[in-house]
Amino acid sequence: MASLKQTTVQEPQTVKGSALHTGAEVALTVKPAPANSGYVFKRIDLADEPTVTAHIDNVKQVERATTLGEGSVKIHTVEHLLSALRGCGIDNALIEIDANEPPIGDGSARQFIEMLDKAGRHELDATVAEHEVHEPVRVTGRDGGYIIAWPSDRFEVSCTNANHLGKHTQYRTWNPETGNYAKEIALARTFVFYEEVQPLMDKGLIKGGSLENAVVIRGDAILSREPLRYEDEFVRHKILDIIGDLSLFPGRLKAHIYAVKPSHALNVELARELYKQYKQRLAQRMPFEHAPIGDGIMDAQDIMKVLPHRFPFLMVDRILGFEGNVKAVGQKAVTANEPFFPGHFPGHPVMPGVLQIEAMAQVASILLSRATGVSGKIGYFMSADKVKWRKPVLPGDTLIIEVELTKSRGKIARAVGVCRVKNEIVSEAELMFGIIDA
Repeated sequence: MASLKQTTVQEPQTVKGSALHTGAEVALTVKPAPANSGYVFKRIDLADEPTVTAHIDNVKQVERATTLGEGSVKIHTVEHLLSALRGCGIDNALIEIDANEPPIGDGSARQFIEMLDKAGRHELDATVAEHEVHEPVRVTGRDGGYIIAWPSDRFEVSCTNANHLGKHTQYRTWNPETGNYAKEIALARTFVFYEEVQPLMDKGLIKGGSLENAVVIRGDAILSREPLRYEDEFVRHKILDIIGDLSLFPGRLKAHIYAVKPSHALNVELARELYKQYKQRLAQRMPFEHAPIGDGIMDAQDIMKVLPHRFPFLMVDRILGFEGNVKAVGQKAVTANEPFFPGHFPGHPVMPGVLQIEAMAQVASILLSRATGVSGKIGYFMSADKVKWRKPVLPGDTLIIEVELTKSRGKIARAVGVCRVKNEIVSEAELMFGIIDA
């Protein structure tokens, strides 16, 4: 029941070719990178070899491609490479490049998939950060296109590439759990409508474009050096772009993405809105230095969908975060109106220690409900060992409840729990549960 670990490439690999928009010859090398570094581009053709991190805050342009930049340093058309990295499950990579745009290859992510296959994958000793979308987030374009992130327990994309001409409209749903990125998405090539070619050239774009690296749609005709690779190649390429653009969000998303007439502008705007949501939730738990990396905040209504407990015996107000299926942090605001205070040390109200243990057990039960193989089940509290109460918990305190599962096999689960107030441990225990149907 280990948490999902971050990855990087095993060894450096290089691809070479011409860039789509600038037409320049370029060499790109992907190298191993440390945990939590994400995707970092290094311009080795410039003095001091400046770097640009692939992050939503660094997006500079989104016309026909996604451009990143920090200061005067820019990297154009990053979406295909980023899509390949995310599609191959690579979380961290140093990308050295000797021009301002990766090679376009054949207009798909094929060259990058082949490069990453040769590079191999190396697991790092750090947990993947996941962001769970809790309420729908929608952004809309001026041409009627829109893209929505809907709450889900996994990443999934449903897309239709409807266009202004009303032709070649396709639809597809894809997710990495049941699909194969390399076979089903990566080979889909970029495409353009014939009417758009000249305006793009007038803007100084697609200087390296040709039928070798793009499919041109002219009315009912398809202009290409080879037949379509998929019957629905156009919508598959849109999904490729969505995966690449959403990788600019710092972490893996758990959301069902619904896209109609998507574009780089819409994809990036959605990533930006999701990042705002993420920062708002992160701010809610920033005072608690022991909260784990990751996301998955639950309020009282969410908690009561999992636990059978109700007030006054619900000892958790909210879940501040999860780290995979192994760790969770909960919170309880201990108010002066708690029903146990009038009878527990009247005149000197103190939260009973056994209720702190119960709070740990409730957070552990929520954590168990997330774990693989115990969906729809709940943990019955069986025993508590090595229990220690270190400091009293008083009215007005905020109890932070940290739980880590140490074993979950068959019908028995074990966990260690700690309660803190102002980052000081007030109680701790080792807990054992029997797992039964909820």
